Amino acid sequence: MSDREFLVEANVQDVLKYIITENKLPIMDAMRQFYASEVFKKLQDYETGLYLESPGYIYEMYRNEVMNNGLVQDEI
Repeated sequence: MSDREFLVEANVQDVLKYIITENKLPIMDAMRQFYASEVFKKLQDYETGLYLESPGYIYEMYRNEVMNNGLVQDEI
């Protein structure tokens, strides 16, 4: 596993913890929702550099995506 892959995986785990805790969701529901998000796709795209950001920042982007039914242009 490369350093990039490790950072993506670590961020995903932490973001899932935020989703589970704040929304009181079972892990499978949280995973389905996050893996279907645009933020997750951007997180996997190394060109965006999103994998270098903190899990809290990534989670806030995810929350904004959910609240706005999509990513806002300024986010990434």
